[in-house]
Amino acid sequence: KDFHPKVLDVEENAERASGERVLGKDPKSGRQVAVRLGRFGPMVQIGTVEEEDKPLFASLLPEQSINTITYEEAMELFQLPRKLGVFEGEEVEANVGRFGPYVRFGKKFVSLDKGESAFDVDLERAIELIREKQKADAPIAVYENKDVTKGKGRFGPFIKWDGMFINVNKKYDFDNLSEADITELIEAKKQKEAEKLINEWTDEGIRIEKARWGRHTIIKGKTKVELAKEVDAANISLEDAQALLEKKKPKKKTKKT
Repeated sequence: KDFHPKVLDVEENAERASGERVLGKDPKSGRQVAVRLGRFGPMVQIGTVEEEDKPLFASLLPEQSINTITYEEAMELFQLPRKLGVFEGEEVEANVGRFGPYVRFGKKFVSLDKGESAFDVDLERAIELIREKQKADAPIAVYENKDVTKGKGRFGPFIKWDGMFINVNKKYDFDNLSEADITELIEAKKQKEAEKLINEWTDEGIRIEKARWGRHTIIKGKTKVELAKEVDAANISLEDAQALLEKKKPKKKTKKT
């Protein structure tokens, strides 16, 4: 580090009503550097809302704390995202997200291995990780003219086909899925989805599906309306479904004058 700014007395600044802790000043702009809790968690802030220029923000890493982070550690966060170079015509950069450090390649995100840092990873290592990800994401089969890929998520191994994520249980050898295995998994999922569907209006993008506990749900995009258990979902009309979805939409906030 080529700067050694004076750090303000911690005891004098640590206890503020907002939970803010002032660390010092930005050597470039002279603006205040502080850590505090924000809408999306603990963060470092350069500047204040009272100033003409907007404040700059950087989220703390998972292992960092508002109470213990140093000035140098806080300022280092503003180096992210780090631009590493270009690979296959796409920009590569390193950053830290909710699930830890990662490399971004175009629109793809590749997690760094445990112990690796977004501040230290170089382009050569990033390319190695990207190639491993490309290999893992490559189609393992084609079914009904659509690619089948596989992966591992929070709930275990899965295959993905036609936008559907299909869990692969221990009955199958996940590393050596046969054509028969893939067909069986996909057809079972298709059957399950067909049984779940009560009604669908394709042009409007609206459908009614079975939900848990004997209930039903009206779905349009990311909007969902759960029907009461006593409602006969089969008799819901398109107009009824549209009205219920409209009620579910959040009301637009009006600006106060």
